[in-house]
Amino acid sequence: MTPEQSTQHFRTCNLCEAMCGLVIDHKDGHITSIKGDPDDPFSKGHICPKAVALQDLHNDPDRLKKPLCKTVNGWQEISWEEAFNQVVRRIREIQEKYGQDAVSLYQGNPSVHSMGSMFFAPSFARVLGTKNKYSATSIDQLPHHWVAQHIFGHMMLIPIPDIDRTDFFLVLGANPMVSNGGLMTTGGFSGRLKSLQARGGKMVVIDPRYSETAAVAHKHFFIQPGTDALFLLEMIRTLLMDGLMPDPKLHRMISGWDQLKKIILDQPPDLALPTGIRIFEIQTLARDFASASAAVCYGRMGVSTQAFGSLCQWLINVLNILTGNLDRAGGAMFTRPAVDIVKALGKNGTQKKKNRWHSRVRKLGEFFGELPVATLADEIIAEGQGQIKALITSAGNPVLSTPNGKRLSEALGKLEYQVAIDIYINETTKHADIILPPATGLETDHYDLVFHNFAVRNSVKFSEALFSPDPNARYDWQIFKELTKRLRKTPLPWWKNALEKWSTPKRLLDLALRLGPYGQIGGRKLSGLSLKKVQKYPHGIDLGPLEPSLPSRLFTRDKRIDLMPDPMVYELGRLKKFRFSVRGSKLLLIGRRHLRSNNSWMHNSLLLVKGPNRCTLLMHPTDAQIRGLESGKLVKVTSGIGIIYLPLQISEEIMPGVVSIPHGWGHHEIPLTIASEHPGVSINDLTDPMLLDQVSGTVAFSGVPVEVI
Repeated sequence: MTPEQSTQHFRTCNLCEAMCGLVIDHKDGHITSIKGDPDDPFSKGHICPKAVALQDLHNDPDRLKKPLCKTVNGWQEISWEEAFNQVVRRIREIQEKYGQDAVSLYQGNPSVHSMGSMFFAPSFARVLGTKNKYSATSIDQLPHHWVAQHIFGHMMLIPIPDIDRTDFFLVLGANPMVSNGGLMTTGGFSGRLKSLQARGGKMVVIDPRYSETAAVAHKHFFIQPGTDALFLLEMIRTLLMDGLMPDPKLHRMISGWDQLKKIILDQPPDLALPTGIRIFEIQTLARDFASASAAVCYGRMGVSTQAFGSLCQWLINVLNILTGNLDRAGGAMFTRPAVDIVKALGKNGTQKKKNRWHSRVRKLGEFFGELPVATLADEIIAEGQGQIKALITSAGNPVLSTPNGKRLSEALGKLEYQVAIDIYINETTKHADIILPPATGLETDHYDLVFHNFAVRNSVKFSEALFSPDPNARYDWQIFKELTKRLRKTPLPWWKNALEKWSTPKRLLDLALRLGPYGQIGGRKLSGLSLKKVQKYPHGIDLGPLEPSLPSRLFTRDKRIDLMPDPMVYELGRLKKFRFSVRGSKLLLIGRRHLRSNNSWMHNSLLLVKGPNRCTLLMHPTDAQIRGLESGKLVKVTSGIGIIYLPLQISEEIMPGVVSIPHGWGHHEIPLTIASEHPGVSINDLTDPMLLDQVSGTVAFSGVPVEVI
């Protein structure tokens, strides 16, 4: 029975990292309901409102389905053959005239939710041969990767909180009740939290906002944005002063312990004062954490996207290691997914040379082939050898998602050529000369190649496409594959050419499963996994809890954890000298995430945007009273970059001295019907591309000084 004939379809939602299982009821090609799948062994029936966007996305009349070319008379549909011919011709012309680096590539975060993009976009990037590659990584999770590479030896070897078995969950700068985890894939976080609390465990939240997660925590502490490193440092210093040492198993696996101990004990005892949390409370929390039978510290966007993002992620790992909570049940553990990206990347995930090249204008270092997106506009605007003349975007809207979006939008207008692989005309793609829209959503097969590697429990699940795309449509992998073939300058050997023709996402997934740790080739089970076997279990297969895996899982040369990377010595010195005080009338701006929002295109779903306006400025009553401001009225928010106007929302859920605006809004002059009726404003018209985590180049979105009147 084909999916079209069935009345019930089981699927993993691909709209965020949570990997929630869905039951989609449909009849005669129309969806009648979308519910959580209680038989999914990972998410166990959990669902959030975003899942309805799968239906809205499939039925959206604004979604593009044929290539569009910009002409003097506006957008016109063209054939795929015309589109491929034009793109290849223009890219070749520009690279021949200006050099390989004159063409740039930007990939948005929906790319990692697409099996097709994950398998075939890398080959396209290689054939472009440009050093000007960018992605959403440097506005999101890059500090996680930087720390993993430096202390564990591999950029994808990121420890995951074993929330199902922990007794003390310390959360910094994250809101998993809304996100269901980030780099902690947690389908149904609320259910897992209830289980934690039922067994007597605690969750403590450190956040400048009394978030949805803080509201259900054992305890919440407000913290001044950007001072999380001071908080973590005081916790670690307290435990070292108490004489705590890593347990013998971990101690044998680490190097740099003596240096780390000395440099942290040399920190002044009042260093944590700018956090706004009393020192004795931090010390008490540290001792409670260390004395718990199993504990884990976890930090996400709020700590990654700040001036000391990499330092924060390093200190989180140090805290887990010092308290013996790395690589043990209930602590921070490494996954063993059916498709093991760490193993598959192998040495390709271990960058040996530091900053193999730098950006042309600001001299920012690359990390695993990508430059920080904070400098993309610079590279387009600044004239001279190496200037970006053409841009290819894939599943991304950097005008809304990267700092100083107005400047980037203006820069895009200066390009000689722009290609967008996207399903919408949005704030970024409206500048394009040509748009190549892939089949998407429920028209695609789905397997979470990336997020199984960050899941709190090992599982495997493949979702067949529910609907067939238009016969003339192309999948993203077909677009990348065709462009790669046409742009390649040197013919492939016969065997590589045959392999390329054979390759499809399903075939590559089957091979990856067979070669994986549970596979039929070299796996540890006689009846190992293959795609055919996984397809027999539409709800998914539970592969068990996270298991201890050190030191064999390490990719460092000596199979030891490098606890004291050299850049962290410098960062600790910079932290000691950094001035955290805010003077005069300035407030500190942070972002916030809502349950019904993730990427900007979700604002074209009426079910996700209806109700009260969520694009508001959140402010504490004391700050509003000082300024004579009223809730519901428009306020003017000014930063060193720009000015925006939006409604004020007065609430005690935000700490004094801090204001908050959600991301992803600012829909103006685009042909998206619903989004245009709910435009909001973009927080990134205020954020500054010059404010970075100096180590990784990640944008410091959290703690931007602003004035409000």
